[in-house]
Amino acid sequence: MSKEDYTPTIGLEIHAELKTQTKMFCNSKNDADEERPNVNVCPICMGHPGTLPVINKEAVKHVLKIGLAVGGKLADFSEFDRKNYFYPDIPKGYQISQYAHPLVSGGFLGGVALTRIHLEEDTATSEHEMGDYSLVNFNRAGVPLMELVTEPVLHSAKEAGDFARELQLLLRYLGIAEANMEKGEMRVEANISVQRFDLSSDPRSNLGTKVEVKNLNSFKSVERAIEYEVKRHIELLENGEKIEQETRGFDENKGTTFSQRKKEDSHDYRYFPDPDLPKLTISEIAEFKAEILNKELGELPSAKRVRYESEFGIKPEDIEFFVQNRLMGSFFEAVVRFLSDKNLAKTASNYLVSDLAGLLKDEKGEMGVSLKIQPKDVADLIILIKKGELSSRGAKDILKVMYEEGGAPALLAKEMNLIQKSDEASLKSIVSTLIKDNPKVVADYKAGKMAALQFLVGQGMKASKGSANPEVLRKLLAESI
Repeated sequence: MSKEDYTPTIGLEIHAELKTQTKMFCNSKNDADEERPNVNVCPICMGHPGTLPVINKEAVKHVLKIGLAVGGKLADFSEFDRKNYFYPDIPKGYQISQYAHPLVSGGFLGGVALTRIHLEEDTATSEHEMGDYSLVNFNRAGVPLMELVTEPVLHSAKEAGDFARELQLLLRYLGIAEANMEKGEMRVEANISVQRFDLSSDPRSNLGTKVEVKNLNSFKSVERAIEYEVKRHIELLENGEKIEQETRGFDENKGTTFSQRKKEDSHDYRYFPDPDLPKLTISEIAEFKAEILNKELGELPSAKRVRYESEFGIKPEDIEFFVQNRLMGSFFEAVVRFLSDKNLAKTASNYLVSDLAGLLKDEKGEMGVSLKIQPKDVADLIILIKKGELSSRGAKDILKVMYEEGGAPALLAKEMNLIQKSDEASLKSIVSTLIKDNPKVVADYKAGKMAALQFLVGQGMKASKGSANPEVLRKLLAESI
């Protein structure tokens, strides 16, 4: 059988650290940028005997917000549970999580069905690069952690990567998480199974043996790990071998997965409600009411895409650029507000995405907005192009100066001698010279070769040092020949 005879099925579990001032159950600082080990700690997040946790209300609110954003069902009753397992990065010997009563159930994101979204505390960080021993940094222990679980409805590595990117974007729009994967603020775990393709049955009703690949810390790693696992599963099945249900890690250097431990089931964690924390009845907490939370959501990426298409009619790839780069999106909208003709939005979009964006990227490829260039000046530049007073080349040159030094485009165009000449009288002498000096090209045009006219226009632009309006030049040449 070939690869096409198998159907991969993928479900994702994604953890994201939430932006709050303090940790999930104590008042220790929540600071992902702290480089000194074990400074943001206290007896509660260190699991000292006799300490009592207190729920971080802001963290609960964050999870409810994302639940609304994905159209999920907000729980009326919710509680926290103890997930029992022993590992050096769990100071209490259990993790406070949610099991039977998550804060959010269901929902969709990017067309992908969700199972649940719940809240828990993060673990500490283990460092294994010191030789034959490990060190544990408890700064992260107890940080509010959102876990989102999808249904097993993804069928390719690309779909999984695209979903993770869309979730990161949504978290940032909501302002509830930075979700920087390189900092470990967002981690992806992929549950992967492969089964032989059968048109007669629902793939979800006959899933293969599931393998979980944990702690994938980049979108590229997510896609590479899934691709490797799918290939590994198919090869095992083709050889008549059995796939073990297990947890695996991913070696980024080798691009391969490796076995870590046999997969646990939920009963292995001996979940039970945490007796130190109160039950939550969401409807009784005023600021958690859906109508209040909805007002705080703002415009979400999906809505922004629809609005940009209907309002501005720009290209899908330009829309995605502005959705992904919110500063540039805001700058674009500010430019359009100065354009009385909304049809010019497409021209503005082209110059911002293809030209200004290249100037704004820093050495890491990150996008910013220059303080020297102003939206009204960009709008004025677009109007000059529309009037035919600036060529595309001239506009690009002026835009670069505006980015580096600022300035009004009309004044810069005059200073740089880039105002296009549209006066027919002043261009006729150039046209006469072109026709006289290029008899063969003129003959080719008369014979029906349209490229010959374009050649003459190009020569005319050179002769005028770029100052001639190419459309007027083309008209005069056609009429004169």
